Amino acid sequence: MNLRQLRYVVATADHGTMTSAAQALYVAQPALSRAVRELERELGVELFARSGRGVVLTALGEQVVRQARVALEAVEAIEGLSVAKANGRGAELRIATTGSLEPELTGRLIPRFAREQQAVRVRVIRCAGRDAVAGALRAGRADLALTDLPVPGDLSAHPFEQREVVLISPPSLRLREPVPPAALDGLRLVLPARGGARRAEIDALLERVGATPVAAVESDERGAWLGLVRAGMGSLLWYRNQLDDTAGLAVRSFMPPITRMIGLVHAHRQLPPVAREFLAFAKETAREGQRRDPHRDAHRDAR
Repeated sequence: MNLRQLRYVVATADHGTMTSAAQALYVAQPALSRAVRELERELGVELFARSGRGVVLTALGEQVVRQARVALEAVEAIEGLSVAKANGRGAELRIATTGSLEPELTGRLIPRFAREQQAVRVRVIRCAGRDAVAGALRAGRADLALTDLPVPGDLSAHPFEQREVVLISPPSLRLREPVPPAALDGLRLVLPARGGARRAEIDALLERVGATPVAAVESDERGAWLGLVRAGMGSLLWYRNQLDDTAGLAVRSFMPPITRMIGLVHAHRQLPPVAREFLAFAKETAREGQRRDPHRDAHRDAR
């Protein structure tokens, strides 16, 4: 028996289906189901019974979930005592991420956290991709990671931010609004250069929606992208919350929305006090961002 299994059982009880529980925890549904079955075999009891399209707790399952909640609350309380005692003095925090998400850490999260925790030294570990990030966490080379969700079931995920992808175009370009993703087929786009992390992101998004645009310009000079759009070279596909001055340009949403969820991730082990502090800080930062960004709730409701 382990804490991951207990978390999965409690989430399944709360959400009524293993699919919904896996989505809430941002883990793969097969991994969650497997962990629950392993716990059932270990205990020699059936925790859930099927009910329609979902599951309900058995009588023994209700008792297990009740005790699991107590255990998880106790673990959080104990870890909280550790945080209070250490208070981040002289600590080092290691955060893994991909090259495309590194600016999120170095330009946004870490400077603000460092102002509050001046004695903490933060080291960023750049990884080649999401699999490498997971490997760094499993091997203990990183305490936390900022990466795309979902992640494998042996890692804990905390959603940080859902990014909306929008289309930035010259105002003369006539398109239906909101834009159907199919409109990207054959559309001239300003794209990052091939071979880089930014281009890999955009290519993955285009593959996801099944669209094949035309590469009008390929450039890694992010500061020049909007200028190229203003010059009529093409449209730009990028994240709403990372746009600079778009005055005079048309910024259009997609329907259905094109989004990318990123989150803070860690291995299923007790976090160092400073890592717990950073996680709490990041969650509060995300809540502040949600309060400031009315578009996020609107597009979430539209889905």
